[in-house]
Amino acid sequence: MKKSRIYLVCIILFVAAVAVIIFNYSRKEKENENRTYSLLPRKGQGANTGEWKLAKKQTDSLLAIIKEDPTDTKSNLRLASLYIQEARVTGNYKYYDIAAMKHVNNILKSEPNNFTALVFKSLIYLSQHHFAEGLATAEKARQINPYNNYVYGLLVDGNVEMGNYDSAVAYADKMVAIRPDLTSYSRVSYLREIFGDYKGAIQAMKMAAEAGGQGDEHTEWTRVQLAGLYEKTGDFKTADSLYQSSLFLRPNYPYAIAGLARVALAGNDYNKAIAFYQKADSLITDNSIEEELVDAYRLAGQDKKADETAKKVIKELSEDAEAANTDESLGHYADRELAYAYLKVNNKDKALEHALGEYNRRPQNIDVNETVAWVYYNRGEYAKALPYVKAALKTNSKNPVLLSRAGLIYYKAGDKEMAKTLLQQVPQTNAYVSHDLKAETLQARQDLLLTSIQ
Repeated sequence: MKKSRIYLVCIILFVAAVAVIIFNYSRKEKENENRTYSLLPRKGQGANTGEWKLAKKQTDSLLAIIKEDPTDTKSNLRLASLYIQEARVTGNYKYYDIAAMKHVNNILKSEPNNFTALVFKSLIYLSQHHFAEGLATAEKARQINPYNNYVYGLLVDGNVEMGNYDSAVAYADKMVAIRPDLTSYSRVSYLREIFGDYKGAIQAMKMAAEAGGQGDEHTEWTRVQLAGLYEKTGDFKTADSLYQSSLFLRPNYPYAIAGLARVALAGNDYNKAIAFYQKADSLITDNSIEEELVDAYRLAGQDKKADETAKKVIKELSEDAEAANTDESLGHYADRELAYAYLKVNNKDKALEHALGEYNRRPQNIDVNETVAWVYYNRGEYAKALPYVKAALKTNSKNPVLLSRAGLIYYKAGDKEMAKTLLQQVPQTNAYVSHDLKAETLQARQDLLLTSIQ
């Protein structure tokens, strides 16, 4: 009898606990449904632009319409579009992805095959680094409307991130055939870069920049990407000119300012680089800018500031990544970024944990394989790094950082011929490669030269 009573009490407690969980979940869902997302004030001088004032006016108007009629599909879509664009401009994806996803999901509840809502949902997933989900959602949208060029752009992006490069090329060809424009030319450029064709990548990105409206955020983002291609080929003079042009057309554009910081680093002007990075950081929320600032601090001998900034990056990325593990509409996967962030503070165990976490989600992606290989290299486990670096080189990428890292891994693993082949492809004057990596690369070259002479 006593055992029966104990079992009964356990069952009652279990049922009660489940009921509390369901109640709290339902309450949270209701709160999320009723929550209103207004535009947040922009950082720095971005709060004083006419673009911001217009976006604020449009958002307030749409919120008022939706309050009267929550089922207004057109207004929900327009508001989601505004939130997606505001995320690009401010870098505050954590807030605006949630806001946009709310309105997209509201539409999909009653219209599960709404093409535009599915496109927006795929775009949000991709921005959160939920690449598999973004790719699947884009494919669903494509089946509904196979004649829209933008959906093929999402399929290109999703397949690239998942490491399906042949599929990405096929979708890029389809995209250009439907509509050659900024979005399609930029995808072609990115794929050409992945396959080692920098000349072709630059040509396509020039076409993309020329196809957009001068000063528009999308156009200036494209111009910055073009400048980045010149950086990777060692042409910092042209890169500097493009960054200056972007700032003339879109004053205080943070990514152009960060580009000028890299140009300053290439000229060994560390204090100037730090000033540019700090200015860019004051205008947008973007961990990649802070990560580059860490390196600039190190080069300037400001190790305390470097450590503080690196720890700040880790904290922010970890919080966002934790949210991504518990709710599809919150946060983004950030394991690859965290792997490099932990390397900057010499925590190699955590770096490996996150590198492998990213690899388990997308083992075919070349950048992810490069990350795992580089973490193993930093741990002194050169043999373990080899299969990953081989996978990273499978598209014949000519990225100077990848070639430098790959050469060093082969060198340490004892394959000196392959190391020599790879390292010879990296120009000795290429300032795109970090100072520490360049120093290791030059030392390995000298050792290989001495070995060949002996």
